[in-house]
Amino acid sequence: MSKVFGLDSLKGKVKIKKEAKKLPVGDLEKFISVLNEVLSEKKEKIKLETEKKRIKDIAKIKSLLDESGLTPEDLKGAKRSKKATAVKKKTAKPVPAKYRLVDNGVEYLWSGRGRTPKKFQEYFDGGNSRESCEIASSN
Repeated sequence: MSKVFGLDSLKGKVKIKKEAKKLPVGDLEKFISVLNEVLSEKKEKIKLETEKKRIKDIAKIKSLLDESGLTPEDLKGAKRSKKATAVKKKTAKPVPAKYRLVDNGVEYLWSGRGRTPKKFQEYFDGGNSRESCEIASSN
């Protein structure tokens, strides 16, 4: 292929384009057609090899299942190891609101944890204290 372009190597898009521009349109079209054909053949070969490997892997797994006396159903019900369970992210429990603001008839609640919400920050920046919007505890 490097003979077609007169290059030692087909590395470098700029070199390839430069050499391709030297070819007549008919030759370029023929070359592209051949390349597309080669590409299709390679993709098909890869697809077949992948399928062969898949079939081989399935046979290997079936053999291992037969040797161990397990069935595919046994694998479906397999429990996770403690390590795998420990990685599972815990969901946070909702925290009751500690602060309450009413602005234009809209109620805003905040637990007091994390970043201060914009409405509360605006309220505090206006000279108001946190205590002024604190929800009275029922204890």
